[in-house]
Amino acid sequence: MVDRLTPERRSWNMSRIRSKDTKPEIIVRSLLHRMGFRFRINPKKLPGRPDIVLPKYRAAVFVHGCFWHRHEGCRFAYTPKSRSEFWQAKFEANKRRDKDARERLREMGWRVVVLWECDINADPVAAVQKLAVLLSPQDSAYQYPMPGRRELLKVAEDRLQRKFGGQRDKQT
Repeated sequence: MVDRLTPERRSWNMSRIRSKDTKPEIIVRSLLHRMGFRFRINPKKLPGRPDIVLPKYRAAVFVHGCFWHRHEGCRFAYTPKSRSEFWQAKFEANKRRDKDARERLREMGWRVVVLWECDINADPVAAVQKLAVLLSPQDSAYQYPMPGRRELLKVAEDRLQRKFGGQRDKQT
């Protein structure tokens, strides 16, 4: 199957895929902060550089994209039709690296939680509530009313816009 995009356009598209500060990550971080949890982002000293680390609870949270990390049974975890051998090898390497990072963190005494992009997009409050209960059931009571899904998506978009400016959607 031939790619419908020019190599330059495909390269530009791929360059826009972020490894950190993604919309699902920002949503999770916003909700955790509103719930009173304090955390660190992408610490270099921990294996796999977890997206969110809650040192008080010795918990590492990975916010995985369904496509790149192969969420089992998810409709977003499809394999592209072109260069399928390349993609299979890439996905297998990603899964192996993820598993290795989780195992190393557990060996170091950390609790590891994986949140999937599709779950966060479907119901962000429920995803973060599950995380809060896993971390500390007695501390997970809300102090503030939780925002709705649209408000959360708006907050994430605003933060991404401030951080990356107009370059995120425009080809330069």
